[in-house]
Amino acid sequence: MTTNRTFTMIKPDAVANGHIGAILDQISKAGFKFVAFKYTALTPEKAGEFYAVHSERPFYKDLVSFMSSGPIVAAILEKDNAIEDFRKLIGATDPAKADAGTIRNLFAKSIDANAVHGSDSDENAQIEGNFFFSAFERF
Repeated sequence: MTTNRTFTMIKPDAVANGHIGAILDQISKAGFKFVAFKYTALTPEKAGEFYAVHSERPFYKDLVSFMSSGPIVAAILEKDNAIEDFRKLIGATDPAKADAGTIRNLFAKSIDANAVHGSDSDENAQIEGNFFFSAFERF
């Protein structure tokens, strides 16, 4: 069942580089409605919990360290075909391979510091949204 919702994070690199406003503007202009929104930071423990699915991968420790290195913006977005449309909007994980005009093409520096996270399935969007937001924080 498609929910028409997705989850995103503006990662520490994009926050530190002052790209929050420009990224939010692109998301809004693409027709997404903000259902939940927060400016926060992940502790190493919380970053490890969020990325636990990757705990056996060689990049896990670096990912946890990076994601807990500074503030992030977390949001739940709503739009018809949200998952697929948002993945197109953000572009390929590797910004060098991302289509021109996508968020990662414009604002990411590397495959590791790739500016934004976007859920890859309805199930993960729900899990990831629930990680950051209670029912009272959604509109």
